[in-house]
Amino acid sequence: MSTTAEQPVREGPGTWAREQLGALKELLDKPLTTYYLIIMCSALLLALGLMMVLSASSIEALQKTGSPFSWFLRQSVSAAVGVPVMYACSRLPVKFFRWAGYPLMALSILALVMVLFIGSSELGAQRWIYIGPLTIQPSEPAKLGLMLWGADLLSRRARQGRIEWRQMLIPLMPGTAILAVLVMLGRDLGTTLVLFMIFLALLWVVGAPVKLFGGILALAVLAAAIMIKVEPYRMARIGAFLDPWADAQGAGYQAVQGQIAMGSGGWFGLGLGSSRQKWSWLPHGESDFIFAILGEELGLMGTLMVVALFGLLGYAGLRVAVRVNDAFIRLAAAAMVAWIVGQATVNMGAVLGVLPITGIPLPLVSYGGSSLLPTLAALGMLLSFAKREPGAREALAARGPGPVARALSWLGLGATTRGRGKR
Repeated sequence: MSTTAEQPVREGPGTWAREQLGALKELLDKPLTTYYLIIMCSALLLALGLMMVLSASSIEALQKTGSPFSWFLRQSVSAAVGVPVMYACSRLPVKFFRWAGYPLMALSILALVMVLFIGSSELGAQRWIYIGPLTIQPSEPAKLGLMLWGADLLSRRARQGRIEWRQMLIPLMPGTAILAVLVMLGRDLGTTLVLFMIFLALLWVVGAPVKLFGGILALAVLAAAIMIKVEPYRMARIGAFLDPWADAQGAGYQAVQGQIAMGSGGWFGLGLGSSRQKWSWLPHGESDFIFAILGEELGLMGTLMVVALFGLLGYAGLRVAVRVNDAFIRLAAAAMVAWIVGQATVNMGAVLGVLPITGIPLPLVSYGGSSLLPTLAALGMLLSFAKREPGAREALAARGPGPVARALSWLGLGATTRGRGKR
């Protein structure tokens, strides 16, 4: 009779990896995964943005206003307005967004025309309208208007998931061209590029032929070349992009200072608030080049975290587009990903020196209420779409009332209190 004790079976690294992949797959299969991903990424990027605006703008704000907190407080007010807007949009039905694109598109065109006559020109671009203490940049809500209007336009014309590409040429292309021309007349090449990315995303989702893409790309390259050629400062930016160190005190100054900031951060950064470049070395460190200040203070790990958050946000948007069986939602979600993730890619690429400087902000992170409010509204819309995923409504209902609903019920304003009163 053998008395040998049984030896425990040791699991190899392959077994552990399979278990982790299985757990990840189970997590991704849950109906509210997309919903919580959008909330998590948006909240983290917004909180990080407020923190970095405070750090990056404090010195210049102190010099210009006498208080290091003035620009941070303005951004905080924009966030305080934007978060309720995001929540409200997350509660709205899809038909509201289908309708809202038309007046928003019309108002954007009207505002962009007004910019040409009463707008303020700064840094070579005419983008802003000043109304008392408020600064409005109409090209920012124009992105949201184009996304909603184009998605509804194409979804209404869809036939069995596809439409004839010739039908796109009459309504969608002229509308996009009007916005693009008005923005280009204001000398804003960066926003024109974002509008073009939204337009291409809409065409891609409806299955436009490759020839149409090629023709549009050729026209876009020609238009960009003309815009660069007719404006001397853009030619200087292209030269600075190719070799910023050749004119480090002139056209390449901002790019060089941004690279110095990124290189100074190392792996883990100099520490929050410890940036040296924000001491009047790096122009627009609170807006266009806030990613450089972030890299200097939080290091490579901080920048990778921002890249990962935008990547997860893009994944969540595409997941909505794939999982929801509604043409409008698919088009709008894909266009929103092209807008927010594409704009973030262009901004970060300009700071790193792999793309020319275009002057567009980093979504949710850079200073500017005109950019923050439409972005939060779009993310609220995406939350509303995420509730249409299979099983999401049932999972939300089983979860019970959220913190906002509970707070309203405590005040006697929520549906929970009214329901109890009927019992």
